[in-house]
Amino acid sequence: MTVRFRQALFNWLPVLLWAGMIFSASTDLGSMQHTSRIIGPVLHWLFPDISDEAVHWVQLGVRKASHATEYAIFAILIWRALRPSAAAATRPWAPRHAWQAWLLATGYAVTDEFHQWFNPNREASVRDVLIDSAGAALGILLVHLWGRFRRWW
Repeated sequence: MTVRFRQALFNWLPVLLWAGMIFSASTDLGSMQHTSRIIGPVLHWLFPDISDEAVHWVQLGVRKASHATEYAIFAILIWRALRPSAAAATRPWAPRHAWQAWLLATGYAVTDEFHQWFNPNREASVRDVLIDSAGAALGILLVHLWGRFRRWW
């Protein structure tokens, strides 16, 4: 195994593993029926008088926040894989890598929703693509802010 191949594997394996995790969450395992089995009982345990409507809205909020979070992480992993190694980088931040990471994450979000379209227990939604895309942008923004923060110290 060449050094170049090992470096590419080191950079892209986390991206591929995370993409697989997103793909598996797009199956019936990530459906509202399955996630409500966890969130609902926890909410009823924490707040015994909570209404079913409130539980529904909290579950929806948690699910949408999960969309944004998983795509923020995905975009960060893609950004990390796209940029040259720290030793070879002339600049730690390149807008080109940020745009590419965001576009790849957003493109994957579209394919993810397309995948959900074929699952009877899931719903494909343009709104979810927008949430995923915003999550990817947030991830890239966090990388950028982290880089700026590190320079201050």
